[in-house]
Amino acid sequence: MPRAAHPHVPSQVSAEGKTRHEVARLLLEQGPMTAVVVAEQLGISPTAVRRHLDALLADGEAETRDAPRRGPRGRGRPAKLFLLTEAGRARFGHAYDDLAVSAIRFLAEHAGEDAVRAFAERRVAKLVEPHRPAITGSSDPAARAEALATALTREGYAASTRQVAAPAPGRNVGAQLCQHHCPVAHVAAEFPQLCEAETEAFAKLLGTHVQRLATIARGDSACTTHVPVTTGDPAHPEPGGTASTRREARIPRNGGKPA
Repeated sequence: MPRAAHPHVPSQVSAEGKTRHEVARLLLEQGPMTAVVVAEQLGISPTAVRRHLDALLADGEAETRDAPRRGPRGRGRPAKLFLLTEAGRARFGHAYDDLAVSAIRFLAEHAGEDAVRAFAERRVAKLVEPHRPAITGSSDPAARAEALATALTREGYAASTRQVAAPAPGRNVGAQLCQHHCPVAHVAAEFPQLCEAETEAFAKLLGTHVQRLATIARGDSACTTHVPVTTGDPAHPEPGGTASTRREARIPRNGGKPA
C-alpha cells in the first residue's frame, strides 16, 4: 500500500522536495532497503525513486552497501541497499541543542556564571588551537583573518572574509570575518558567553582588537566580526576620540551583512 505523505513536511517545499523527504524518511524508519522496495512502499515509479536516491547519495545524505545473497550465487551484481548517513538523519532534527542548553543551565545553577565562561573559553580554545600555527604564520591581521576563516570553514562554520574600504580612496579600514553558519547558535542565544569567548579568542589569534558586529544567535544572517587592519593618521585624532575609536566609527553599520 502506498505510504501517505508525512504531515510534518513544510507546505512550502516543492512536490519534488516532499517526495525526496519521504524517500529519506522511509530509509530512516525501515532501511537499509533497495530502490525497488522504496518504490513499492511509496507507490511511485522505480525511475523516480532512483533519481531521488541518486540526489541523496550526491549530497552525502545516503550511502549504499551490497544486499546479502540468498540461495545459490547467480550472475550479475548484487542488489544495492540504501541507508541514510549521519548527514541524512540530521534532516529530521535531533535533541542535541536542547540537551546542551539543559546541561549549561545546570552548570550555571550549580557552579555559577564563572563556570559557564570557563566552559565557553575551553570550548573555543579546543576549536581554534589546532589551527594556531597556520593563523599566526603571518604578522598581517588581514592575512590572519583569512587563515582563520579557512580554519573555521574546516570546523563547519562556512566562514569567509572581505575587505572593508575606508572613505578615503586607497585606504583600507580592515576586514570583515563572516561565519555563515553556527553549529551552536541555538545554545548561544541563551548563553552569549559562547560568543564572547569566541570573540576574545579571535582577538588573541589575530593580534588586534576585533569588534563583533552581528551574530546568528541574535537573529542576524551571519556572525560578522570586524578586524581592523589600518587606521587613519594617529597624530590627528578626531575631536573627542582616540585613533582607535575613530577607526571604529568608520566601520559601515550594515547590520551584519555577510561577506
